[in-house]
Amino acid sequence: MSDNLKIGVLLSGSGTNFQAIVDAAANGLPVEVVQVVSSRPDAYGIERANGANIPVLVMNRSKYADAEAADAEIVQTLEAAGAQYVVMAGYMRKVTRVLLEAFPNRILNLHPALLPSFKGAHAIQGAFDAGVKVTGVTVHFANEDYDKGPIVAQRAVEVREDDTVDTLEARIHEVEHDLYPHVLELIAAGRVNVEEDGKVHISE
Repeated sequence: MSDNLKIGVLLSGSGTNFQAIVDAAANGLPVEVVQVVSSRPDAYGIERANGANIPVLVMNRSKYADAEAADAEIVQTLEAAGAQYVVMAGYMRKVTRVLLEAFPNRILNLHPALLPSFKGAHAIQGAFDAGVKVTGVTVHFANEDYDKGPIVAQRAVEVREDDTVDTLEARIHEVEHDLYPHVLELIAAGRVNVEEDGKVHISE
């Protein structure tokens, strides 16, 4: 396991993308989740982490009253666990410079739209309401600008004529569960680099 990419996962809810990564790791993905951080004490992702014997740091609203102090605690925990990259998987807190500076260009985020379109917390609903024919999923590095970090990978999802928001969301989640492990595999292989122009280059 020592050669695997060691990651910390930040989550706030059910943890389905976290579970997809754990499952992929069990099937050969060279990644080890060494720490989970939950922003909420009632997140179901905590149960998933416990089931996989992965340590969990449980945060709460009062801790986030000082966002930088909260991120400092998260950084300390991630570093102590040996995390090389941080993976946000449904994490509903904006990270501060404390976390960003500790893991520069090593914090991944998943967004359920094709950035730069439909930023923010309601991307699926926004794309559906706009009547677009294609939306999708973006994996990008987090930076100080919300949903603006360097894009690592994108995958399109067709919006079908008979779609509802729920059916569209379900298909987007299916793509997320495949794309996130794929990106982590590229990173583990050393193929992902952020160039000086701020764009991501993926080597062969």
